[in-house]
Amino acid sequence: MVAPSVGGIPNQDPRLRQHLSKVYGCLAATCSTATVGSLIHLSGIWEAGLLSAFASLGLILGMVFTPDNGKNFVQRFSMLMGIGLFTGHSLGLLLEQVIYMNPAIVVTALVGTTTIFACLTASAFFAKRGKYLYLGGILMSALSTMALINLGNLFFRSYIVQDISLYLGLIVMAGFVLFDTHMIMEKHRLGSNDFIGHSLDLFYDVISIFRRLLVILAQREDNNERRKRKSN
Repeated sequence: MVAPSVGGIPNQDPRLRQHLSKVYGCLAATCSTATVGSLIHLSGIWEAGLLSAFASLGLILGMVFTPDNGKNFVQRFSMLMGIGLFTGHSLGLLLEQVIYMNPAIVVTALVGTTTIFACLTASAFFAKRGKYLYLGGILMSALSTMALINLGNLFFRSYIVQDISLYLGLIVMAGFVLFDTHMIMEKHRLGSNDFIGHSLDLFYDVISIFRRLLVILAQREDNNERRKRKSN
């Protein structure tokens, strides 16, 4: 029987805290593997392309069709590390362009992503049970709307719409950190101990935030450079 929370705060349950520690441990390992994948591209050993994207998609499908049964930890963990590796490898294309512009952008984006994730995770962890579950419908609706807007913008090519979509996407993915963290805790209370699958949800939240911060900071750097050229 799961120990009740005190004052609605979920962190009083030791088994929940143990589960979350496994989730964040897998998340840290996946992010580390993604870093290795990016370095593989940046070092020129193997440049990113469609193959790495298809490999990541294939491994995700593999995890979907290989549900946790308590005995396939090694298989599913290997898939998770593969997803991290190929996702990071695909991200190497963007990192290469940003590093060429200003390597400090990568550090700033890393610090920003870590800060956003840590703050929102703590907020979800100490919030009352179920407080952020209502965000699911709102966030999914926002994603659908953004997808339609971006599709339409392929024809109009408006930079204003592109910027709005970029910043809105950052806010939406930050919201998913709150929602997914709460969902992980609720799933565990209902008997799900699939910390590998749960860490995958958070991994894509982290990667999405990091990618958007990279683009936002790179655009800002490019605008600053253009202003300097005009002033000179």
